[in-house]
Amino acid sequence: MLRCSIRASDRELQETKRHLKGLSKKLSQFPDRCTLRTGSYNVNFTSSLGVGYLMVCTANYPNVLAFCFLDELQKEFIVTYDTKRINSAVRPYSFIEFDTFIQKTKQRYNSPRSLSTKINLADMQTEIKLRPPYQLSPEDLRAINGFSVHTPSKYKGIAPTQMLEPVTLPGIVSCVLSVLCGGLNLLRGVHAIESILQNDDEDFNYVIAFFLGTAACLYQCYLFAYFSVWRNSKSFLAFALICLSNMYLYELRNMWQILFHVAVGGFMTLQIRLRQPLGKAPDYNV
Repeated sequence: MLRCSIRASDRELQETKRHLKGLSKKLSQFPDRCTLRTGSYNVNFTSSLGVGYLMVCTANYPNVLAFCFLDELQKEFIVTYDTKRINSAVRPYSFIEFDTFIQKTKQRYNSPRSLSTKINLADMQTEIKLRPPYQLSPEDLRAINGFSVHTPSKYKGIAPTQMLEPVTLPGIVSCVLSVLCGGLNLLRGVHAIESILQNDDEDFNYVIAFFLGTAACLYQCYLFAYFSVWRNSKSFLAFALICLSNMYLYELRNMWQILFHVAVGGFMTLQIRLRQPLGKAPDYNV
């Protein structure tokens, strides 16, 4: 596809260029003359004998001049190159020498007042009135390029959840043990509430300690399963909370029970640290 730009260099064109990706291979799906309007710019293109001719110009540039420009390029290209060479072109910029003619013609059409091709303009004007260019929409281009036609919903967060490395056997064991510890703490906390209801002299802080231990164990399981910002620091704080809660419960637990809960918390913290995010995050279309 031959591409010519007439006073059209702006960031607004980036979206148009993205939509036009792959268009040169699919021009046969459109009429021989098409126009795409993208805000401040128009994209006009024609096709003939398997060759597409495209130009980008400002929206106020006369449509007749735009298609006269493309028609002139088309005629010169057909005269300069035979069909055999066109069909055998496989490498990029196979017709780079044609750029000289493009630049000369572009300079003339950048100054419409100096154009002397009044007869050609009149002929093109009549032809456009009889056969108006097909008005192409960005949705049409997205559809033929394999993109979804509907407007994608905007993601309102920082980025989608990042994937973690595959789960290992030690990680599964640590997660099961952590759930077990959380369940034991929850069960002891419920029994502590029953004791308080039966005996008013029981310390309610024991209930809080049991429930904090349960929450810390379950939160470590969450950190192991899902990615989170400051994940390692959060797991260490959860481990510290497990240690503090067990230190407070030393009167209700023997040394082996306390060591078991602390060891499971430390093992879980280690597994969280070892299970790192994948080496490369997904492409977020930023």
